[in-house]
Amino acid sequence: MIRALFHATKLPNASAPFDTLHLKIYYPALPTNSESERMSGVITADKSHALMSVVIFFNGINVGIESYHWLAVKLAEENIVTVMYTHVAETLPNVIGLTPSVDLARVKPDSYGSGATCPAIQPILDLLAQLNSDEMNPLFQALDLNHIILGGHSAGGTMALQNGQFFEQVKAVFAYAGHTMASTMLGFAPGAVLKIANKPTLLMRGDRDGVIAASRVRYGAGEQSPDPVEKTFDEAIQASGRMDAYDVLIQGANHFSIAHPLDETTGRFFLDLETSRPNEDIRDEIVNLVKSFINKHVLNTEVEIIAEHVVIRRK
Repeated sequence: MIRALFHATKLPNASAPFDTLHLKIYYPALPTNSESERMSGVITADKSHALMSVVIFFNGINVGIESYHWLAVKLAEENIVTVMYTHVAETLPNVIGLTPSVDLARVKPDSYGSGATCPAIQPILDLLAQLNSDEMNPLFQALDLNHIILGGHSAGGTMALQNGQFFEQVKAVFAYAGHTMASTMLGFAPGAVLKIANKPTLLMRGDRDGVIAASRVRYGAGEQSPDPVEKTFDEAIQASGRMDAYDVLIQGANHFSIAHPLDETTGRFFLDLETSRPNEDIRDEIVNLVKSFINKHVLNTEVEIIAEHVVIRRK
């Protein structure tokens, strides 16, 4: 049985009313059919697989966490606790929306690398530690907080890539349609690629991604320039000398293939191209790639990272 619990925590240094994170934490549960469970709906974690690694997943701009519910359930079924959260704040100056939480002051040429660019991570880690030590909480002593994985989609994928370097307990990162090419609006030179954590990294992208293609102007890149995800792999990862990084091109997938169901009233879905294969098949490939990556590079299980309709470059 997969269950989830809700919680909230404050975002330090943020101004009200945009200073609260609302979390949803997915985990495998072990029901006892007790009266308390029937009345509250709260079921204790299945600790037969404890301690369990934890994925913190960052949503794309204006993509609600409901669109990643399917992924969180699939990961929890593999005994990987998955944390998602909702933060409403500025996504651009004077524009309010859903955001993975970005500290733009840390994403400038003279400040990048000085600290975390996502201020939500530390409060979430602090809250998880609190829940893990609370005897009354269903997650009591169930979490392995020394084995954290950061993952995300689009701008959320960028947050995962940028921030693994600042947290020792983060053992791996993965991103779908996320990259670290830097916006010239923030003062970076055209084509600049920001460094990322020197940790196991899985980059995934679709060959039908219309959103990234339409956004290249942000990075001073022309239409014929390399894909920003490919460029991130070539320049931010290859240079690190790691042997456990992957650039996966998924055939027929687009920018929002990881989001289901997709809320078409928000975000920039209208820039995307149509997928050319069944969406459910693509999602199965995405989750299998993520599970295999975590099993191999975090849980040290001997598995191969393969899929049928993908092109994998590995380092």
